[in-house]
Amino acid sequence: MKSISTALNTHLEGEVTTLATCWKITRRDSTVLGFTDHDQNITFESQLYVASGGFTPSAIAGSTDLAVDNLDVEGVLEDSSITAEDLLAGVYDFAEIEIFMVNYTDLTQGRLWLRRGWLGEVRVDRQRFVAEVRGLTQALSRTIGELFSPSCRAKLGDGRCKVNLASHTVTGTLTSVTDNRSFADSSRTEAAGTYDYGKITFTGGANSGLSMEVKTYSPSNIVLVLPMPYTVTAGDTYSLYAGCDKTLETCVSRFSNAVNFRGEPHVPGIDRMLETAGTRSAW
Repeated sequence: MKSISTALNTHLEGEVTTLATCWKITRRDSTVLGFTDHDQNITFESQLYVASGGFTPSAIAGSTDLAVDNLDVEGVLEDSSITAEDLLAGVYDFAEIEIFMVNYTDLTQGRLWLRRGWLGEVRVDRQRFVAEVRGLTQALSRTIGELFSPSCRAKLGDGRCKVNLASHTVTGTLTSVTDNRSFADSSRTEAAGTYDYGKITFTGGANSGLSMEVKTYSPSNIVLVLPMPYTVTAGDTYSLYAGCDKTLETCVSRFSNAVNFRGEPHVPGIDRMLETAGTRSAW
């Protein structure tokens, strides 16, 4: 149930309203940003909400059951505080967002809450972005339990895998760069495929502290799944750990960790089961 002040309720019941929608974003690094669809900046409860016509929320609908009430917020990358590079770098991942309405002619009337949640998936396309706002019931949609699978369900190096990543991690310095997704370190001489599905973490340069999965590796050359958000240059330092394709063969040959393999590689697949069923029906 939403509660609002008597004065704001009276204003909403009037024939003419002077309402503005405000968005407050609190990033995980405690940076707070405010935006409003009003044509002038609004300062509400000591927080500045910058006038921005580039923010557009999808329709907000609520229900009395526990259905997930997600919505999208679409914006234009026109404000210097929100850039495509920061979005791709994950600066806004899981940021808290509060959406509410106020009477911009009388802010003392308080606010009408519309939605509160956290940013989920963010899509960037040219000069616009679409951010999913996940409501409080999002946590209830999580899948509990696991299914049988021939591939390992553990994450390399976690408490179930138990592989010591430190013994499979190398450090180095980039010697040449093709683009933000492809570069090389001439000192890397490990066999091709060693770092496929692994992860690189930059320890120097514009991307310092950021990580990305490795798509393919061949001696000296590293190609990422996605490009790094900021410019990669020769001389950037990094750490890189070996990858795992989740198969029993790799678990044994590369990590000698079959005892902790979290899959069922010998369970018949759907093709084998269908083949067996077809054979029996022929009998």
